[in-house]
Amino acid sequence: MELPQDVAALAVRRHFVGRFRRHAVALGAAALLLVASVGAAAESAGTRVEIKAHGFDVPELTVPVGTTVTWINHDDDPHTVTSTDNAFRSPGLDTDETWAFTFTRPGTYPYYCTLHPLMTGTVIVRSGS
Repeated sequence: MELPQDVAALAVRRHFVGRFRRHAVALGAAALLLVASVGAAAESAGTRVEIKAHGFDVPELTVPVGTTVTWINHDDDPHTVTSTDNAFRSPGLDTDETWAFTFTRPGTYPYYCTLHPLMTGTVIVRSGS
């Protein structure tokens, strides 16, 4: 038995529309997961500075007011994180120790290691996001 042409066309259309919707939903969900994971990675990387090979791995970091930046020492030697205008000063950090500072005012904050003055970095704090 053959279906009328309109009924057959409707059946084909429903089949492809259903498949398209399922694929569109799956693709949309995958895109949201990707965007969320990239955003989370950027956020965590953006507020953490690693000390290794006698240097700060992010020489310049820009963050909004209210951000807490964490430094972690991965060197075998101790290091400090000290702003040039004394806005912040860490104690000596041994291997794998961390120190954090919350930036509450906009501005540019150059910093260095007091034990190794050639190690320098800058945090730029902007109002808003």
